[in-house]
Amino acid sequence: MEKDQEADPTVPHAVRLACRLSYLGTRFYGSQQQESSRTIEGECIAACRRLDLFSDWRTAGFCSAGRTDRGVHACGQVIVFSTRFPDRARQALNNQLPPDVWCTATADVPDTFHPRYDARSRTYRYYFSGQIRDLPAMEAAARVFLGEHNFSNLARVGQKNPWRKILGIQIGNEGRFVFLEVTAESFLWHQVRCMASAVYSVGIGELDAEGILLLLNEKTSRPIQPAPAEGLVLWDTDCGITWEPVDQSDRSGTYCADLRRHHALMEQVCRVLRPELK
Repeated sequence: MEKDQEADPTVPHAVRLACRLSYLGTRFYGSQQQESSRTIEGECIAACRRLDLFSDWRTAGFCSAGRTDRGVHACGQVIVFSTRFPDRARQALNNQLPPDVWCTATADVPDTFHPRYDARSRTYRYYFSGQIRDLPAMEAAARVFLGEHNFSNLARVGQKNPWRKILGIQIGNEGRFVFLEVTAESFLWHQVRCMASAVYSVGIGELDAEGILLLLNEKTSRPIQPAPAEGLVLWDTDCGITWEPVDQSDRSGTYCADLRRHHALMEQVCRVLRPELK
């Protein structure tokens, strides 16, 4: 069908369209499409098919900037596909996506653009739910990660090169939460969550900066365990794109508002049931 359209001069030329996505990862089994599980890519492809943006994701060159694990969230994921109806995508994609994933901006990109290989850097934020006792020590320990290091003890490496270069890192506060923000060209599986575990251990007095240096430079029989996925957000993927914002889904706004009310209610219920938590 798509090849026949290619030969038809009355059919618009295909445009390579990049979309910046936000999503709440709680109800997804990660971002990468799977045959029998709910994923970000799977929902995006299904929405594109319902809008007839393309019929086959392979022919359309659908791909994303990288994978996020089950339970990980994003406000800076990037997907791209080729379509003859980019205006339809900009106007209607959010109407077809489920409320826990939505498009925030789009951009026309070159036909050869690939968000994974053309990404200059990626930034993650990890929000800590626990109480931090020594924030200055945590900040000093985080700076140890700057530069190029072997992350064999702080990631699931497999057959990949364990060396990664950290371009930027900071500890910050947002509301009542402390967060770790880290930027690199690329990351290993569970790397940010393991880094978060390490700096959190410093923040609660169980580890110090010297301990992090040992994790980066010495072999260990007990690699550090990753922090829970629920605190991790893919914050940004820098592909050198100038984004054009799109209208965000009202359904997503309602979904997020309802979720916040639910958690506020559950916090109060827990305080009533266990008064000592006050």
